[in-house]
Amino acid sequence: MSLMSKLLMSTVTATVALSANAQADNKDLLKYVKKAVVKNPEVKVKGVTVIESKTDEKLPGWTILLTTMDLEYQKKEIHAPEMMFVKDGLVTGHLVDLSTGNDYRDNIKPSVPQSYYNDAHLLFGNKDAEHKVLIFSDPQCPFCQEVVPSIFKASRENPTKIAVYYYHLPLLRIHPVSDTLTRVMYVAQHEGKADVVEKIYSLKINPRETDMTKILSAVKTHTGYSITAAQVDTKEVKEAMQADEIAAGKMMVSGTPTIYIDGEWDKMRDGYKKLIK
Repeated sequence: MSLMSKLLMSTVTATVALSANAQADNKDLLKYVKKAVVKNPEVKVKGVTVIESKTDEKLPGWTILLTTMDLEYQKKEIHAPEMMFVKDGLVTGHLVDLSTGNDYRDNIKPSVPQSYYNDAHLLFGNKDAEHKVLIFSDPQCPFCQEVVPSIFKASRENPTKIAVYYYHLPLLRIHPVSDTLTRVMYVAQHEGKADVVEKIYSLKINPRETDMTKILSAVKTHTGYSITAAQVDTKEVKEAMQADEIAAGKMMVSGTPTIYIDGEWDKMRDGYKKLIK
């Protein structure tokens, strides 16, 4: 059976014919997004930007486009990630393997831009370490609590082998308390207190707590770190949190922890173990 017969493409309404040269140009992609992706009439599609073009050995002939959709909703600009598969004059957002039920969309992530490895996000290890591990995480996420502290420890103990670059991605609908906690972590890191960032992962607190006074008191009791509401409420801190959220969007990060090793997505989240053998 051919690969095409094993793959279930999106419905006809979600598949758009391209120009005669069978290669997607910006006009084609814009037409596809307007017709098949953004169906809310209140959302205006202003443009589509291709961030990265990739191929996959499991999808011969297909080009995978990782894009950002430039949208406007209620006079507010939104830059939303979108993945597209292009082949033989067609573009679609989903390719599903009928034998496994797996959507290839769920198994592909953008490569990490070099600019993401900057001093502001270096948490543990040396910046010239042999390997770079980049993490998007929420300290109240149970899966993060299982995995991320172990990566921190591996980097602390092997600073020339592993450098950890950390991005905040609080899941506020699930853990509202993380709004304050991640800002505390940011301030602590930039005061050179990476140990506080690590300790917050073991903080026991109501995930729906929003009283900043109570949260800061709990942090002080648990970590010994004293910080004021004014310190976590500055413009600089808020902009840094927003920048991390934007970075996550560009990387098509939808959950935590999302981990990359040397630029590539570590789906199983345990690849760091091989780096220290």
